[in-house]
Amino acid sequence: MRTPVYSSDIDLPIPPSTYIMALGVYHDNPSHHQVQADFVSRVQPRALVFEMLTAAQAKRAAGVPHCDMHALETALGWQGRGWPSFEHYFSTFAAVPEAVVFGAAVPRAQARLALSAGLVDSFGPEAARFGLAEPPPEHEQIARQAVQMAVHCDVLSVQMLPGMVDIQRLRDGGLAQFALNAIALTGGPVPVITGNGHARTDWGISVCVLRADPSVTLYSLAQTEAEAPLEGRLMQSSAQGGLSAMIPARRSNSIVCTIACHSVVISLLWTQQREGET
Repeated sequence: MRTPVYSSDIDLPIPPSTYIMALGVYHDNPSHHQVQADFVSRVQPRALVFEMLTAAQAKRAAGVPHCDMHALETALGWQGRGWPSFEHYFSTFAAVPEAVVFGAAVPRAQARLALSAGLVDSFGPEAARFGLAEPPPEHEQIARQAVQMAVHCDVLSVQMLPGMVDIQRLRDGGLAQFALNAIALTGGPVPVITGNGHARTDWGISVCVLRADPSVTLYSLAQTEAEAPLEGRLMQSSAQGGLSAMIPARRSNSIVCTIACHSVVISLLWTQQREGET
């Protein structure tokens, strides 16, 4: 049985209001979603950015009370889109009744364009601003392709892997673009509700955000389980340098925090252990 961990167990530095927090999860772990919701409740942001929603979905749900799960699920057209039960996400909406909701999911037509015409044409004129106009370093490309093969149960052909990496980079850039737009429109703070892969600090949202606007303060949080170590360099400062600080563990949870501002990612990491494990 999974032992829940709550954000109240973690003492966070007090950030400026104009920050972005990438909140990652295993999508099928209800406890992870509760942690997301708990962080959002503590922060009380002015906006939320969802990986799971397109801009059109978010627009359809504008004005629907965040406390009405059935009405919100219906307005969003949640069912049949491949995500876990809306019950996992509802507590995050309900935690901030007044927050503006942004949908940052890449529409299928745009993803297909990335495969046929390339990442730059698919993303649009701001591709260079978000670091998408040039390919990633070779070692990163190889690592990204390995991740895509693994998450697709090793059934993809090798020829498909570069395109799958481009789509993930397209999603990283889109999440970053919507998060910065949300900051500009609302003043922040802005949590990004996403999966662990997009919350990585060696690639993912943080790299795209800081490429586009190095002045932004950004937190990146990922969650895992004791038998599944996190991928990436979530325990290290960003490539642009920074100050690392260990925060004492509470209960059975290990936490690492990289604290910095201006061009440096603030990263949080904890592991969820199963009941009875030490």
